[in-house]
Amino acid sequence: MRKIIAGINMTLDGNCDHTAGIADDELHQHYTDLLRNSGIILYGRKTYQLMESYWPAVAQNPTGNKSNDEFAIAIDNIPKVVFSRTLKNVEWESATLAKKDIQEEVLALKQQAGKDILIGSRSLIITLLNLGLIDEFQLCVHPVIAGKGLQLFENISDRIMLKLIKTKTFASGVIALYYEPRQK
Repeated sequence: MRKIIAGINMTLDGNCDHTAGIADDELHQHYTDLLRNSGIILYGRKTYQLMESYWPAVAQNPTGNKSNDEFAIAIDNIPKVVFSRTLKNVEWESATLAKKDIQEEVLALKQQAGKDILIGSRSLIITLLNLGLIDEFQLCVHPVIAGKGLQLFENISDRIMLKLIKTKTFASGVIALYYEPRQK
């Protein structure tokens, strides 16, 4: 059975804003490795559209920055499932729209053979956390206080205890925290 991994960047004050973090070569390499070790990534509409508007073009026309270009290839190649009530189709060749409701779709994906499932959207992390379907968190906490923005752990229905399983410190001061939910 595949693990469901919530992997996301956040500021020290808990905000998820891709413009507030430190997107250096080391962080890009970290996420490239995570993508390469995953079998599929799940997106909500907003994050999917943000990623789709930039990375396929970089994969087709590399920037010359090795870490950016490798990330672009990894994100371009990994299969994506997009959860949306409004999108009727997706343009990214490696993406498909979810056909079932989120719980049913994710449980079916989890039962399939293959590499782990990565969640790359704040909204999906919240939904799957409330459904008790996340097996691991990989939170990259940036040494930035944003002061505003979307809180990662907003609208969580129950208290959830986590067990720290690993940490990784980057030269930029970003710290990757790896957690597993403790059993209730």
